[in-house]
This record gives sequence, structure tokens and C-alpha cells, in this order.
Amino acid sequence: MAGGVLADAGTLKRVHLYEYKITNYFIFSCIVGALGGSLFGYDLGVSGGVTSMDDFLKDFFPDVYERKHAHLTETDYCKYDDQILTLFTSSLYFAALISTFGASSLTKTKGRRASIIVGSISFFMGAVLNASAVNISMLIIGRILLGFGIGFGNQAVPLYLSEMAPAKVRGAVNQLFQLTTCLGILIASLINYGTEKIHPWGWRLSLGLAIVPAIVMFLGGLFCPETPNSLVEMGRMEEARTVLEKIRGTLNVDAEYEDLVEASIEAQAIKNPFQNLLKRKNRPQFIIGAIAIPAFQQLTGNNSILFYAPVIFQTVGFGNDAALYSSVITNVALVLATLISMSFVDKFGRRAFFLEAGAEMIFCMVATAIVLALAFGEGKQLSYGVSVFLVIVIFLFVLAYGRSWGPLGWLVPSELFPLEIRSAAQSVVVCVNMAFTALVAQLFLMSLCHLKYGIFLLFGGFIFIMSCFVYFFLPETKQVPIEEIYLLFEKHWFWKKIVGDESERSNNGQV
Repeated sequence: MAGGVLADAGTLKRVHLYEYKITNYFIFSCIVGALGGSLFGYDLGVSGGVTSMDDFLKDFFPDVYERKHAHLTETDYCKYDDQILTLFTSSLYFAALISTFGASSLTKTKGRRASIIVGSISFFMGAVLNASAVNISMLIIGRILLGFGIGFGNQAVPLYLSEMAPAKVRGAVNQLFQLTTCLGILIASLINYGTEKIHPWGWRLSLGLAIVPAIVMFLGGLFCPETPNSLVEMGRMEEARTVLEKIRGTLNVDAEYEDLVEASIEAQAIKNPFQNLLKRKNRPQFIIGAIAIPAFQQLTGNNSILFYAPVIFQTVGFGNDAALYSSVITNVALVLATLISMSFVDKFGRRAFFLEAGAEMIFCMVATAIVLALAFGEGKQLSYGVSVFLVIVIFLFVLAYGRSWGPLGWLVPSELFPLEIRSAAQSVVVCVNMAFTALVAQLFLMSLCHLKYGIFLLFGGFIFIMSCFVYFFLPETKQVPIEEIYLLFEKHWFWKKIVGDESERSNNGQV
């Protein structure tokens, strides 16, 4: 199969000597550490609901409120097309984009926990400011602080989980980040469903309750151990071995510890990790993990549906309560899908989930476009049967995304890079992800207004392209130790032409 190269254990240095047990200490560390995903998830879930609440629109976006309730002859897709309203959502992701580079330096020099703690403090401050906002400026500044928090959290948490996990269960463990993200989205949707009925300050409660995941993340940063990889990187060798023994549940960690030390020695020789990202030996990881996958994750269109699920369902005639209820249904699909992925990703691999779910997502996008093209627009309301069909299709789409591009969009980049450039690479991953998140968030409602049902065909086309990319260029990484992933590219049908094997690089003086 094209691109499906998996090196066997004999070609991977000391992997056959690694030992581990699943200990309570390891489980506690990973669950608490993964709670950082709840920040991202809560915001994803709460922002779309708040922007559809009448009390919020009347206070800050009266023109949108009036247009929403007027009986206009314009296409119904355009009710919420307001760039300042979408800036309320996307400003957070622009801030996260910028902050991730500061997070990279902190994560490398002070450890993964330091970034988790800083991120939680910034998110807490943003939640307080948003809940007390009296003008748009306060809203935007609050969103920027939330964005800084997400930038630091998303930079550190996926790395933390990948480095803590044994190779054979790394996929499932890393997806705890996606699971807490999905649970955050679901909880936010349920909160929106309740606070929408509290007039006139329900929206303030929705935004203010973001302090809860911030506090949980802060406590997690205080009580979780640092990863052995990070401790070795900071020169704390004895502590690193002690933590490794505790999370692996065995004293026989010599092989894995030696690999970490060797990786650290190579890392110390790198003075400029960002510049090193572009070198030949790291080029496949950079193209796949830092650019393609984080960009593709947003071009699936899923986060657009999550951002504006209440708005979409209102727009197609479900009404206020039904809109929020329908978004809860889609978020339940996300949680179920993540549990499915966690259970099977280390058995069937990353590529299988990408490709199988990609086909399903293309079908759902095309079906949604056909329904909207035939049955919606120019003041028309959807029939009950068509509306139910649309909700089912969106549910299936989210179910497919939630077991593929959702969790794997964070898992795969976090496991591709060698230690010496891992923090820098994760910054680029988060930067690209947030750039495309912000871009899609800012342009989605405008595109929905002008392209109408065509926007879903556009996303379907993107999914086809990214599925082809995965088929041809992504090697399978399941159960491969994180410090030996680079060997896969030396054996891949395409990437080996770029990186060559280790002896060839040494003989030719390439890096």
C-alpha cells in the first residue's frame, strides 16, 4: 500500500527492550494532564451558542439582532454575516497563533507543565473579562487572553501525553486531549441550552464558567509530574529516570532511558531548533506534521459546524431551543467518536481511520449541499423530514471527524518530531492550526452567505485532497517509539529520496 511503511521491531534500535506496565501513577498523570483540552473544547462549544443568543446580540450586535428577526427577502444564509461578530470568535485563534511561539521557548526551557500553568492563568483572566464585558473592546481583549491560554495549552498538552505514553498505547493516551476537548464542547453546549433561558445575563454565565476548566488545568499543572523527555532535556537526569520508572511501573527502563539521553544529546547540539526544522532530515515531518495535517484539520469544515452549529440550525429553521439541542446532539457524536478512536487507533493504525472516515465525510458534505440546494433559501423553511435528515447527516459527519481528523490531527504531529525540535515543531503545528481555525471562523459565515450550499462542496473537495495526501505520503506510526519515528521516513517510498538513510547522510555530510 502506498505510503504504508512500518518498520519492524528489528529495525528500530532498542524498542524490543522497552518494558512497561499501566500504573495508577501513569493514569493519574495522563488524565489530569489531558484536562488542558477542556479549555479549547469549552470555548469551541460556548462561543457559537452565545453568538446566537438574543440578549448577547442586543447588547453588542443590535444590527445582527434586527436582521435575525426581520422577515427579509435576502437569502437566509446571510442572517449572521457580520465581520465584527465573527471577529469575536476568531480573535481568540489569532491570539493563540501568536502566543504559541512564546509557549515553545517556555516549554523547552521550563518544561511542559510550565506552559500548562501559564495557559490556565491567561484563560482564567480572559473568562473573567468576557463575563463582565460592557462593550465590544472588553469582549475582544478577553478573547485575546483566552487565546493566549489556548496557545500555551495546545502547545504543551499533546506533547505531554505523547511523551508520557508507552509506544504501544500512545495513540489512545494522546487522544485523551481530544476526549477532554469534546467533553468541553458537550458541557458548553448543555450550559448554553440552560443559560439561553436566563434573561438578560445568561450569556455572561456561559462565558464566565470558562474559569472552571482554567482552574482544573492550573491544578493539573501543579500536581502532574514533568515528562521524562523534558526532564532529560533540562539536564535533570536522575529525576527523569525516577519518573520514567514510576510511569512505566518497572525498574528495567535502561533501554528507553538510553534512547532519551541520546535524543537529548542530539538536542543540545541544536542552537536554533526553528531553523533546524527545515533541514533535509526533518523535512518530511515538517511538511506532514507542522503544515499539512494542522491545516487540513480545519479545512474539513468540522470546526465551522461546531462554531456555528446553533446558528446553522437556527438558520435552517429549527428555532432557538431546537438549535442548541441539535448542537448538543452533534457534540455527543464527537465524544462517542473519540472513544471509538481511542479504543482502536493503536490496533488499526492512523492511516485506516484517516481514509475510512474521509470517505464518509465526503459523502456527508455532498449530501448536505444537495439538501440545502434543493430545499432551502429565499425565505423557505425546511420540512420536518428534510430537517431530520440534515441533522442525521451532520451527526454522521461529526462522528467521522471525531474518530479521524479531530484526534489524529493532534496525535500524529505530536509523535513525528525528534526531541531536539519537538517544542519548536509543536509551536508551528499550533500556529498553523490556529491560523486556519481563525481564517475559517472569520470567513465561514460570509462564505455561507455568498457560496450558499457550495461551501459544503468546497469542504468536500478539501477532504478528498487531504485523503489522497494521507494515502500517498503518511507512513503508519502505530506502536513505533516516539524517538524512533524518523526511521519510518528513511524507508518510505517517497520520503527516502529526500532524507536518505543515516549512513548516506553521514557519508555525504547532509543533515
